[in-house]
Amino acid sequence: MSGSNEDDNIFKTGGIFANRELVRVGHVPDLERVVGRDDEVNAIGQALGPATVGGPPESTIIYGKTGTGKSLVARCVSREAHFEAQANDVSFQQAYVDCSDYQTDAKASREMARKLAANLDADIDVPRVGIGAADYRDITWDLLAEYDINSLVVILDEIDKLDDELLRSLSRARESGKAEAHVGAICISNKIEYHERLSERIDSSLQENELVFDSYDTGQLRAILENRTDAFKPDVLEPDVIPKVAALSAKEHGDARKAIDTLYEAGRLAEKQGTGTVTVSHVDDAVQRAEVNRFEKLVRGTTPHVKYILRALALLTVDNPEQEAFRTHQIYTLYLKVAEQAGADPLSEDRVYRLLKEQSFLGVTESNHTGGGQGEGSYLEHRLLRDPEVVIQAIDSSTKGGDP
Repeated sequence: MSGSNEDDNIFKTGGIFANRELVRVGHVPDLERVVGRDDEVNAIGQALGPATVGGPPESTIIYGKTGTGKSLVARCVSREAHFEAQANDVSFQQAYVDCSDYQTDAKASREMARKLAANLDADIDVPRVGIGAADYRDITWDLLAEYDINSLVVILDEIDKLDDELLRSLSRARESGKAEAHVGAICISNKIEYHERLSERIDSSLQENELVFDSYDTGQLRAILENRTDAFKPDVLEPDVIPKVAALSAKEHGDARKAIDTLYEAGRLAEKQGTGTVTVSHVDDAVQRAEVNRFEKLVRGTTPHVKYILRALALLTVDNPEQEAFRTHQIYTLYLKVAEQAGADPLSEDRVYRLLKEQSFLGVTESNHTGGGQGEGSYLEHRLLRDPEVVIQAIDSSTKGGDP
């Protein structure tokens, strides 16, 4: 395919986005694009300020729900601290470690060494396996010495996934003679009780500041989204799009990350449809698509029979909109048909009952005992806690090329 004809170009991207990176989750923008977190930016700036003039950074613990800007602010301010230190003829470095991806001391220590080596453009191979956590940390200390680094700050995101050894080592690095540089940590956690699990030894050596990031409100979310409109080409966004995304996001979760992703998905839908503008209907579709994606991740690892059961309950809900909940036997009867259509041997009704209770525990369904009136006794009813159309789409998506 020559690509000489625009309509024949399989790689064409349409006329929606100008710089889609600005609305991609994980993008770390310039500090001036960080909205609604002035106090938090200043607090972290003050903690890192001494390091920009050759002194020790103050370690900090940041708490808050997902999508409240914790990682974003920490990474943006640390990057600015690097530039400020350069202007002061001071060598300041940072290393970011996502502990949800690196959940052991060795893996997190390796990632710290790898990130520092990359930032320094060091010609060094950090082995993936074969050495211990302390050896990986020794690589970090050696790099600090070789490149004459004055200060290092390690951002430990979702630190509650990790044990205390790396943090203990960082907090005692200079005191123990491992490093000549000043070493500090920014610890990020979704769990406010994280501080309580720290040992006294670490607690005393951290001398940390504590910050709590609250969920964003509608005004803040709107400002965040408006600050990224240059991700789109001029006049592409209809005027009501950003207010609607901000209002929906504030009502549901106050999560800036999800709000930005919703705006991006709305743009993608418009792009795929070949329209010239992003409308509020694209936002509605994007919200549903995001729900499908989240539920798909939830059910992807479940057994085929759990999917058959959830499909049966979803179909009952769609076909009986006036009825909120359904007896186990009703669900089991339709489950038998779904399993048969999939060519699977069905489970017993008792096993289906138990799997339904498991899904209730996971927050997918709700199960309640209900009185059936005189002569009937009590029985268990189940209802979906998700939109049934979302459940059906998610199951279909999760089982393409596989189960039902």
